[in-house]
Amino acid sequence: MRNLLWFLFGVIGGFVAAHLLNKDPRGHEVLADVDARITEFTDRIGDAYREQEARFSGIVDGVKDAANDAYGAAKSATADTADALKSAAEDAVNAVKSPASEIADAAGAATKSAADKLTD
Repeated sequence: MRNLLWFLFGVIGGFVAAHLLNKDPRGHEVLADVDARITEFTDRIGDAYREQEARFSGIVDGVKDAANDAYGAAKSATADTADALKSAAEDAVNAVKSPASEIADAAGAATKSAADKLTD
């Protein structure tokens, strides 16, 4: 509580001193000079902030573009791999289907032949 009281006393004392200093023409010039320096400082800080923000914005945009390119390449590669796997699976099915069909036809013919011999 004591620290708060001293803080308030300092702030109020500062306002009173600035008011009294502003009444004197030389004091008015000093306060105007201080105000100009503060304004110049804040303008420089603002310009530096905007410059840094623009620099970061460029970097972020570059990273976004690279990420989109990587995503597109991965998506394309995945689609190509899926198409290749589908084609390979179809080829494997066709490769197995043809001999299996021949074996089934041969088994059917052998069964018919055996059945004909039994009926004779």
